Amino acid sequence: MARGPTLILERAFIDGHVCGVDEAGRGPWAGPVCAGAVILNFKKVPKGLDDSKKLTAKTREALEVEIKAKALAWGVGFASVQEIASLNILHATGLAMRRAVEALAVQPRYALVDGNYRFSLPCEVTPVVGGDARCKSIAAASILAKVARDRLMVEMDGLYPGYGFASHKGYRAPVHAEALRQLGPCEIHRMAWGPVKLALMGKDPLMAYEDALQDQLPLE
Repeated sequence: MARGPTLILERAFIDGHVCGVDEAGRGPWAGPVCAGAVILNFKKVPKGLDDSKKLTAKTREALEVEIKAKALAWGVGFASVQEIASLNILHATGLAMRRAVEALAVQPRYALVDGNYRFSLPCEVTPVVGGDARCKSIAAASILAKVARDRLMVEMDGLYPGYGFASHKGYRAPVHAEALRQLGPCEIHRMAWGPVKLALMGKDPLMAYEDALQDQLPLE
């Protein structure tokens, strides 16, 4: 059995281009959600493609350069904190994915999308559970999304000092929780998220369920 992602699902689509699509940043307390879309050139597939979470930052950054150089097309899209608040995180993720696909220089006929939800995209969608560990194009998309979002959060650290965005990228971390308690939320915090609500209540943001999408915690 093959180890790591393959091109088996991509090669099944013989009558049109297929892109892999994945997101980064659904769960953080702050910052936008980002999506990547990649149409691989099967003759020039970068070595080492895998779920971005399994790779070091240095490896992701090196692969980002190689993916962009060798892919038939690639795109990255964001949905802002304001769009997350107005649409909810699921639909904001879909919006970021649509923007990533629309940014492709070559428009695909099919999209392999990580997860079990069939997002509305400008092509036929096939959800793939665990896709970033199964499909090389989804793995490539996950890398582009992760690197692009991490880079943006480093920039946000300069605009909003004191929260440690450059290190934790807006995710759950003790230093992030302490900064929220001391400084209060900034413009890029997701105000509906449970940890942010807890901070506004004067409570410990780490009391919220770990790694959950806490967008329904009441203020009472």
